[in-house]
Amino acid sequence: MPSPFPGMDPWLERPELFPSFHNGLVIYLQAALNAVLPAGYVATNDNRVYVDPELQRVPDIGVLGPNSLPIGAAAVAIAAMAGAGLLAAATEAVSDPVEEPYLEIRSLDDDRLVTAIEVVSPANKKAGADGRISYQQKQGEYRASGVNLVEIDLLRAGPHTTAVPAARLRAVGGECDYHVCVMIAGSPHQYFVAPIRLADPLPLVPIPLDEGVAPVLITLQAVFDRCYDEGGFAHLAKYNRRHPQPPLTTEQQAWAEGILRAKGRLP
Repeated sequence: MPSPFPGMDPWLERPELFPSFHNGLVIYLQAALNAVLPAGYVATNDNRVYVDPELQRVPDIGVLGPNSLPIGAAAVAIAAMAGAGLLAAATEAVSDPVEEPYLEIRSLDDDRLVTAIEVVSPANKKAGADGRISYQQKQGEYRASGVNLVEIDLLRAGPHTTAVPAARLRAVGGECDYHVCVMIAGSPHQYFVAPIRLADPLPLVPIPLDEGVAPVLITLQAVFDRCYDEGGFAHLAKYNRRHPQPPLTTEQQAWAEGILRAKGRLP
């Protein structure tokens, strides 16, 4: 079932839903790239790894001291386990590494990184977070290494993150909800941007390759549509039970609800 919206679906920005959408978009974007890349190039995926202290779980193994036995119906059995020297699972939370996928276009002749393609995540736009620090470090590496960089920001929340300065984006694109930023190797301070407003279809994006090689064109809306349809987001969005996060403006909410009602997604 296709998305009811002409472009980005703001219901997919919810924190519990966006990671799945992010990963799916990367996968389908890789497939779209490999369908059009010229001979000698291939799109691959990799993962950036960092630790997010807010994403915590109970560890598999821990040690409880003699004065830390729980109280309850199982206390006697647990005391016997501890008395026999068995290890118990601790309750302290620990943080697992987070793996964040992104795309690379490489030259097959020398395995050289030509272009990096990033779909910006919530962690990349969280001020002070390890995910943002890691992302910004990678941005600097691309710039210093002469690598093309394509950034797709489909999140309204959080501070500005892509390579283009926020003031320059607003100066050329006005106020926008989302955007695409392209940084060309050899011109690390020249940016090309596609500002996207909520009511806009997602744009046609030229993906730069080596100097003298024509960029390949990716219809981002088609990639989004495939991700939405094959990822089951028509059901996961829960339009009649959830609201977008962050909230839409009053005008945007009225527009969105009008579309959802017209498409039979709201009563």
